[in-house]
Amino acid sequence: MNQNTFKIVSLGCAKNTVDADSMAQLLTAAGFQHVDSRKRAKVIIVNTCGFMTSASEESYAELAKLASRKKQGQILIAAGCLAERYGDGINSRVPGVDAVLGTRRWMDIADLVRGLTKSQTPSFDVTTNPGDGPTGAGSGGVKRVTVQGASAYLKIADGCSRQCAFCAIPLIKGPTASRPIESIVSEAVFLQERGVREIVLLAQNSTDYGLDLGLKNGLARLLRKMTAAAPGVDWIRIMYAFPGGVTDELIEVMATHKQIVPYIDLPLQHAHPDVLRRMGRPADIDWVYKTLEIMRKSIPDLALRSTFIVGYPGETESEFQYLLDFIGDIRFDRLGTFKFSFEKGTPAEALGDPISDDLKEERLKRLMEKQQPISLERNQDFIGRELKVLVEGSGDGVSIGRSYRDAPEVDGLVIVKGQVSPGKMIQVHIDDAMVYDLGGSPV
Repeated sequence: MNQNTFKIVSLGCAKNTVDADSMAQLLTAAGFQHVDSRKRAKVIIVNTCGFMTSASEESYAELAKLASRKKQGQILIAAGCLAERYGDGINSRVPGVDAVLGTRRWMDIADLVRGLTKSQTPSFDVTTNPGDGPTGAGSGGVKRVTVQGASAYLKIADGCSRQCAFCAIPLIKGPTASRPIESIVSEAVFLQERGVREIVLLAQNSTDYGLDLGLKNGLARLLRKMTAAAPGVDWIRIMYAFPGGVTDELIEVMATHKQIVPYIDLPLQHAHPDVLRRMGRPADIDWVYKTLEIMRKSIPDLALRSTFIVGYPGETESEFQYLLDFIGDIRFDRLGTFKFSFEKGTPAEALGDPISDDLKEERLKRLMEKQQPISLERNQDFIGRELKVLVEGSGDGVSIGRSYRDAPEVDGLVIVKGQVSPGKMIQVHIDDAMVYDLGGSPV
């Protein structure tokens, strides 16, 4: 086992993947070597997720599994959200963990690993306190990107200054910290030079970008500069817009720049104003109706994605029915649904978790039953049309790709007849529609 080898396991969302890649860049620059095999690695780093109880338990399980398989002299580090949220309490659950590193200190990974490989003394003093501040601006020359095939995730900000009652992200990440426009644009140019066809912009709330820098309409300004600097990138995709943050200027930029795909992820979480107020979310549902109407008129074929929580404390049957009716009115292209997860330390902790899991599950099922025929009908609207498809894989006489309507990992796919090399963008004639996916033939 080489003393300078490491392996990183990343759990959770794409934002975590970017953080894991940033730590790998720092370790490589410090002279450490990445290996794929757990057995060959001197240091194993788990970039954990701690957003919800289920994610925390998955992280603990992965840490416990790796701790039980540690070879003599191996070092196990718990990094990321779970480490930030629970600190050295992790060691009481998983004694084999040698150190913890919170989300706001990822840039210290090389120093931590260097110290542990020299002394092999467990360290539990590297997590941060909430007052230490976020680290959205990154560290040195580290690129805040993750490339996956012909697509790449680019982190534009970290942290969150919103105070949604159910959410632990502000506890974990701290307030919003936007990266400088120049850094983001330079990374977009770097990705263009590497042949990346799609850039997915990531932040906890992308439409809050730049507020902490004193920028008005920061996201729109960033998009203008990015499209001008990297015209060779075919698609730029916006994820995680905040209700109320979609401005007229942002709509205008999306409508007039072809690189920005007509797609937006607007996590609404609920529709009934009373539930939204209890959630600490924007409760002006009229704004949602009006803004989406404007967007659909201004941006042809807009693909709209959202997420909703069922079973929030106090949610009545009539409030849930209001949500179902709202989904029928808006007719989202894509929809994610979650059962309320009780999280200690959040503002909603005082509300408890009064709604039974059986009722949550029943409402989740009803919501998806409401959405599935809508999703099918939205897909059927594309039969007979041509769509540009980014091919991601092929085999057995077919290729798999995504259209502008499909964000990586969370949305549907386009199944294409014939084998096309991954990374290519092709025109596809759509001749089949399923609930979540489309089928077609190359033009």
